[in-house]
Amino acid sequence: MSDFENYTAPPAAPVGVASQEEKQWGMFGHLSAFTGLVTGGIGNIVGPLVIWLVKKDTMPFAADQAKEALNFNITLALVGVALAILTFITLGLGAILTIPVGLLLFLAWLVLTIMAAIKANEGVAYRYPFTLRLVK
Repeated sequence: MSDFENYTAPPAAPVGVASQEEKQWGMFGHLSAFTGLVTGGIGNIVGPLVIWLVKKDTMPFAADQAKEALNFNITLALVGVALAILTFITLGLGAILTIPVGLLLFLAWLVLTIMAAIKANEGVAYRYPFTLRLVK
């Protein structure tokens, strides 16, 4: 198994049936990323991080979903920084490419986060596609 597969392979879902409260906290783990809309992007990472840190010892399903949301938002933040650097080093000419790609990423983030929240509320462990799993 290559290093890339080690970082992108989805972890196993927690075993057992999650309680309704745990499902709800799992949903909050995903939805907390929306705090980034009002905090300039910082909340995208801080929201899931806080829920993961608070629930990791008491609610395995909620912690797993918050960690998944955290990894997804870290991945997208890294892609956003790469797009900004590309725009900068091309003296703004790269914006022809980076602005449409950034808008598509924002739309994908919005849709995938809502889908993940719905699945978590149903008790299904959601795994985001193309996510670097940096927090284990």
